[in-house]
This record gives sequence, C-alpha cells and structure tokens, in this order.
Amino acid sequence: MLNAIHRELKGELTDFGGWEMPLWYSTGSVKEHLYVIEKSGVFDIGHMDLLRVKGKEAFNLIQLCLTRNISKLGVGACGYSMILNEQGHVVDDTIVYNLGKDNLGKDEYILIVNAAMGPAVQRHLEQHNVFQDVTVTDESGCFSKIDLQGPASVAIIKRLLEKGRGTIEGLRYFQFRGDYSNPVSEIAFDGNIPILLSRTGYTGEVGFEIIMPYGKTLDVWNMILDAGGSDVIPCGLAARDSLRVGAVLPLSHQDIGNWPFVHTPWDFALPRDKEGKFTKDFIGSGIYDNPLSSYTYPFCGFDPRKTETHGTSVLWEEAPIGTVSTCAIDMAIGRMEGKIYSVASPDKPASFKPKGLVCGFVRVERPLEPGAKVTLKDSRRSIEVEIVSDIRPNRTARVGI
Repeated sequence: MLNAIHRELKGELTDFGGWEMPLWYSTGSVKEHLYVIEKSGVFDIGHMDLLRVKGKEAFNLIQLCLTRNISKLGVGACGYSMILNEQGHVVDDTIVYNLGKDNLGKDEYILIVNAAMGPAVQRHLEQHNVFQDVTVTDESGCFSKIDLQGPASVAIIKRLLEKGRGTIEGLRYFQFRGDYSNPVSEIAFDGNIPILLSRTGYTGEVGFEIIMPYGKTLDVWNMILDAGGSDVIPCGLAARDSLRVGAVLPLSHQDIGNWPFVHTPWDFALPRDKEGKFTKDFIGSGIYDNPLSSYTYPFCGFDPRKTETHGTSVLWEEAPIGTVSTCAIDMAIGRMEGKIYSVASPDKPASFKPKGLVCGFVRVERPLEPGAKVTLKDSRRSIEVEIVSDIRPNRTARVGI
C-alpha cells in the first residue's frame, strides 16, 4: 500500500519476508534512530500478520498454545508471548490482545505475528485445537499496521483522534483501545477511521502501534506526518533493528527460532510464579524438565566497531563457545568512565556526546555472568564486548501519558 510513498521518499528498499520494505530513507538510519528517542518516527509495519481467534473456548486454545498465562490478561490488555512446538522450539513470538466477548458472548483475541508467519501459526493453532467452537482466521489483506514511536507520539495521536481522545488518557504500557474491524470502534481517527490503538512498540520508547483497515493505510500515514510536522520523520527497518537491540528485544527466527527457548533474556514470556514454577501447562513445557545448555545473552561493546551477524564466533578465554545472533550499533549511547549513558539519560555528564556502541545477542553453550568479557571474531576483526543485563538506559516505553 505504501510502496510508492517509500520510493517517493527515496527509501533504500529490500526484500523482507516477501515484502519490499525500506531499510532507511534519505535522512539515513542514524538520524532516524536518534529521532525516535528525541522526537518521534513513523514506521510502515504492514508486513506483519494478524490472526483472530474467536469462540466459546478460544481462551483454552490460546492457553494451550501460548507460553503466556492469559488468565490475568484483562479486556483491553495485551501481552508478549512465545508460541512453541512440542520440542520447545519457537514457532514465532506474538502479542496477544484480549478484546473481550462479542455480541454472541464468544471470547475474542487477536494475535499479531511476524511477516509471512500467519499461515504457519494458524496451522499450528488448528492442529492443536481439541476444543469446540473455536475459529482461527488470518486477516491478511484486511488490515495494515503503522507504528508511531517516540516522546512526541502522544501529542500527535491526540491531534488525530476524532473519537476516543479521552480513552487514551492514562493508557498504560501494553494496554489498547478499539478494533479496526469494528465500524463503531470506541476509538477512531479523523474521518471516522476505526483503529486498534495499542500502547506497545518495538523500539523501547514511548509510542503506539496502530492497526487500521487496509484501504486507510495511506490516509493514516499522511495524517501522522501532517500532524507531526517537524516532530516526526519516516523510519526504516535499519533504525527499527538498532532501536530494538538497544531495548533488548529479540528478532524472531534470528535471536529466537527453531531451537529450545531456554535461558534467554525473554524468560518473562514464560508463566512462572514467584517460586519459579509454571502456573499452567502449555505446548513445549516439557523442555524445561531438563533444559539444554544453551544460553542467550545481550552484549555491549566499548566503541561502534561491529562484526558480521552471521557466522561470527564467540570466544571465551580464546576457546569458541557459541555464535552471534545479532550485531548492531545503538547510535544513541556511549560510555564515560565505563558507564553507559543515552542521549536521554538525565544524569549524563555535560560533555557527553554519543559515539554509538556495538551491541546485540550471543548464543553460547555455557553460562556467563554480567560483566564477563568475550571476543567476537569474524573474517575481518576481533572485538571485545561485555555481557550485560541491559543496553540502552533510560528508555521511555513505560512512562505515564
């Protein structure tokens, strides 16, 4: 829908999951990355898939197939989850939205899954559907999705709301309003465009994911740029990738994928109680009875030099212990006296000017503690990096609005 716009904006286009998507625009990925942290950026995310799970036992099917325990996921709330197969490998990751009951009293949920993954996840759900009166519908071609991320996004969204402006006051992280398929949705943009507006994103910064009818994609894109003025610029996949790495968020089929989902920074997607025990059974849970020695950790380096992502070895005391799954540069951060600061850090030294730091994820065969130093080695160079528990400080995703 937005391909002509991307070309008009001189986007550097690439194939992504069968979609021709912009890597960056003429502004460049560095400026796009920094704009999201300091003002806002708009992203075309129309390549994602949407599944609607509906029926009297929709709750039971999702409880079985997702790692997240949705028993505490209230109406108007959404949550991050893994979808595992019987071996505990990741089929895909998802955000599940609880829409409540429809006019017939049937439970209704939406799953947003990754590009081209709708059919595979739909098959997975249907193969495990032992429940009655549950349908799984792939709504590809019916909807589109645009993300608006950054501190200026709140004011921009308020300017665009024709209906439901008051409902987003106090909207918390991982809450949403409306449904794009409902012509009388409780929330709508100018021109009575029904939307699902979600207080979520893939950048670690305050912002929204917006789902709209497919035919309204161009209208919404232009409305955001017009309303945002100099406070918003279009951003491509490269900035999206570097922002999500700094926020310690995984890329499906790269940082998580067809291997056991164990010992990762994203274990919060598992349904553990305070004692670490699972609060429900789910497909793939058997892997945790005897988890394999596979560990995924975030890392951060000491300068912007990076290695290739694919085929790069991880060395511990000169011995290979694993591989790099993601290697990127967060241009909003830097180190002073060993401490990592962001351009958004309120305590940053007056002389701080970010030069960018290499960061990403490694998958290794032995446990490592934060602060451990490992070497990344590809065919060009070796660089030392530090295992960390977090990367870009002072992110704004959870701030009140």
